[in-house]
Amino acid sequence: MTFPDKQTVLDFLDRHPHITSRREIAKGLSVKGKERTQLREVLKDLEREGNLERTGKRAYARADAPPSTTVVVFLRIDEHGDLIGKALGRDGPFGPDLIYAGAAHRSRGKGQRQKEPGIGDRGLCRLSESGGGWKARLIKLFDKREDEPVIGLFTRHGKGGRIESADRRQKRELRVEASDVHGAGDGDLVRAEPKPMRGHPSGPRHYVVREVIGKAGDPRAASLIAIHAHSIPTEFPDAALEEARAANAAPSEREDLTQTPLITIDPSDARDHDDAVYAEALDNGWKVIVAIADVAAYVTEGSALDREAWKRGNSTYFPDRVVPMLPLELSAGECSLKEGEPRRCLAVEMEFDRSGRKRAHRFFRAMMRSAAGLSYEEAQTAIDGQPGERAAPLLDPVLKPLWGAYGALKSARERRGPLELDLPERRIEFADDGTIEAIATKARFDAHKLIEEFMIQANVAAAESLENAKSPLLYRVHDQPSDAKLAALAEFLKTVNIKWPLGERPQAARFNRLLSDVEDSDHEDMVSEMVLRSQSQAIYAHENLGHFGLNLSRYAHFTSPIRRYADLIVHRALIAAHDLGPDGLGPESSARLEETASHLVETERRSMAAERDATDRYLALFLEDRVGAQFDGRITGVTRAGLFIRLADTAADGFVPISTISDDYWVFDEAAMQLVARGSGRRYVLGQTVKVKLLEVTPLQGGLLLELISAPKPRRKGQATPAGRDPRSRPGRPGGAKTRKNRKGRGENG
Repeated sequence: MTFPDKQTVLDFLDRHPHITSRREIAKGLSVKGKERTQLREVLKDLEREGNLERTGKRAYARADAPPSTTVVVFLRIDEHGDLIGKALGRDGPFGPDLIYAGAAHRSRGKGQRQKEPGIGDRGLCRLSESGGGWKARLIKLFDKREDEPVIGLFTRHGKGGRIESADRRQKRELRVEASDVHGAGDGDLVRAEPKPMRGHPSGPRHYVVREVIGKAGDPRAASLIAIHAHSIPTEFPDAALEEARAANAAPSEREDLTQTPLITIDPSDARDHDDAVYAEALDNGWKVIVAIADVAAYVTEGSALDREAWKRGNSTYFPDRVVPMLPLELSAGECSLKEGEPRRCLAVEMEFDRSGRKRAHRFFRAMMRSAAGLSYEEAQTAIDGQPGERAAPLLDPVLKPLWGAYGALKSARERRGPLELDLPERRIEFADDGTIEAIATKARFDAHKLIEEFMIQANVAAAESLENAKSPLLYRVHDQPSDAKLAALAEFLKTVNIKWPLGERPQAARFNRLLSDVEDSDHEDMVSEMVLRSQSQAIYAHENLGHFGLNLSRYAHFTSPIRRYADLIVHRALIAAHDLGPDGLGPESSARLEETASHLVETERRSMAAERDATDRYLALFLEDRVGAQFDGRITGVTRAGLFIRLADTAADGFVPISTISDDYWVFDEAAMQLVARGSGRRYVLGQTVKVKLLEVTPLQGGLLLELISAPKPRRKGQATPAGRDPRSRPGRPGGAKTRKNRKGRGENG
């Protein structure tokens, strides 16, 4: 077939829906000379076949281009970490790729976050063309398939019962007949499956209770709900458990590191210790050893343990528990670098000059014995001059060299200029009886930064070694922000009189300068929020795209094989590339790296969603007895339907429906991320600090409904009065007390 063929033209128009003229199509495809005649005939054939329609004398558009509002099926995750879908027609998916761009609006309900779609999900979306591509904003995520189970709260009703679903998308009444209760009682959390549909499709649906997973009154039930709702695997197959209990390591030659004072530095409550560090001063620099638990020695390709680890993809960390990727016999046993215990490891020895530039590195297998297992607090207190009993003997021989090497690496990091976004984390603290005791901000010490930088250098060394060996590997990639996201950021920055150069290659240093420029200003919070939103999501990929956030040209996860399957793949690749044993990466695993990368992105997102949902429920539970209290907060989301507020003390997210703000008619200004009152020009803007009142809490769904107390900002100088249609036709129509009282829907947490 000669070039250009029909499929090439259609694929080009899918990627570039803004290009319509024959001349532009020819230019984009580099069609010249006689090929122009061929292109003309191809376009005519596609028009006759109904694939293209003529929009001008020499202009065409895809006949199957999606309408402005349509059903979208989400199919894959691209190299930017964006979820990609296509319009869904009678004959299946069609048209250009659609980038998922968040919710089109939020329902005016009880302050719950709308569930994010995943691969395979379908939803009604509003489509728009932007920056040469198409965006899909979710209007409604369709209910679960009729044959899927639900997780919810069971209550007795007559001889049977009813279930209140923990999934805010489930609006249907769920009934349980007496014969299907199967021992469930009032207040039980249950997993139930639907019975065959009968009666009117919009009527109640009948379910069969299959499992009681806990009690609603259990203070730690939030994690149970998230585990079951997101199908996080918790039980290991018998074959995998048998292999873990046997703990048979593959034989291999190992160097002796048992006399080297490697130490682990971890959170105080850590159960698995998969990395240990050591540093030594050289005449003209530093030697650093990072030793990682040799999981590949115990989890061999094709074994029951390997199949289960691949399926899970990663460990999932909830506020009160961990669902591990590997059985505890390994994750907290033979593969955990416990103090004083001999352990197998895969280590990298790196040499740095005094400026932090790496001169050399090598990977090797070894036996080690951790000299100490310190917490971050213990290590930091010791280096600050107040060593405890455990850390005091290590201060001069171990800790001071570690901090000396870190000083050199810190200088190199500052020259490299990774993206610096200060994102404080909250920690939920539990009492002995499982109730929530406090919500605290996680402290961040130099000890955290030291371990982080040592791990980054080990990960870089792993990627470099495998590239040099021409070995297949799984990269951890973080692509630069897309043109569409940069255009949205530039539009926003215009509203606060900040120029952002479009057309330049984005650089982390440029974002850092922006963040520095707005530090301590009225715009600091909102600009930081928008910079964060402009970033792509880090993902796994079998092809290298570099790591934009860390400003590194190559990067691979190597340092946590106990909790991430991607790291185990990299370990096996290093073993094969350096001939370190018989348990390296095999040809079958190498051939399926693309599939593995896609799968691991999905399991990672599944875990993140489950962790977030559990945290939302715990925060809602913590605030349940504070209904009516007032809180300081910050606006973290602005939509047509209202505002999302993050409370200052707890970082809990709540929702303020637009109908409850005031009697003004509020207009959503997407570019400036603000709601503006038509007429007065008063406004609520992204990043604005506000005071709110807690109106309602729904712990089962993790929702907070808030009421604004703070007055809006005045009209900005020179701001035009926002225009709009009849308020009765817009979602921002003022609702008043009656609207609030009669509202039945459940909202989302932002």
